[in-house]
Amino acid sequence: MFDPPAIQRMELLVLDALNWRMRSITPFSFITFFVSLFQLKDPPLTQALKDRATNIIFQARNEINLLEFKPSIIGASALLLACHELFPLQFPSFETSVLSCEYVNEEKVMECFNEMQEMVNNEMSESIVDMVSSSSSMRTPVSVLDCHCSKSENEGTNSTMAATVTPENREIKRRKLKGFCNQSSTMKISQFQPCE
Repeated sequence: MFDPPAIQRMELLVLDALNWRMRSITPFSFITFFVSLFQLKDPPLTQALKDRATNIIFQARNEINLLEFKPSIIGASALLLACHELFPLQFPSFETSVLSCEYVNEEKVMECFNEMQEMVNNEMSESIVDMVSSSSSMRTPVSVLDCHCSKSENEGTNSTMAATVTPENREIKRRKLKGFCNQSSTMKISQFQPCE
């Protein structure tokens, strides 16, 4: 039987065995420590560096190649990568500061740094390709009617031609939206079909 006092005794036993150290160690725990090695005097720059390192760590959370590294190594590598991106001229001195720390394995930090740099470069190139492909294949409707008409046009004819919107067509659409034209007098104008 598990009653509340028995469960509480088990919890206290486990906590006592762990010396009450229940906080999980993550790469975020090491960012402040490694930033202190840089001796930055400008708080906004320090905050920008921490923010970028945090973003890199969040990007890396799903990267399987980085699972082999300790949280301290991931934190140091993310901070170095953030320095490399934000302060390329000061990067060598930052790198020396981090790698000279007695708690850091230089080989592992550089290996993790290279993995992270590859990950960030891959994500940037993928996002650029996605942006270019979506912007070249997408036509933004001028009004709600454009959206509805282009949908019905694509459904009816399966054509991929985009309709050209001229000021005259836009004015006719506005009249249709405001109710100036009744349904019986609505005609197909150029490539636009009547919207029902």
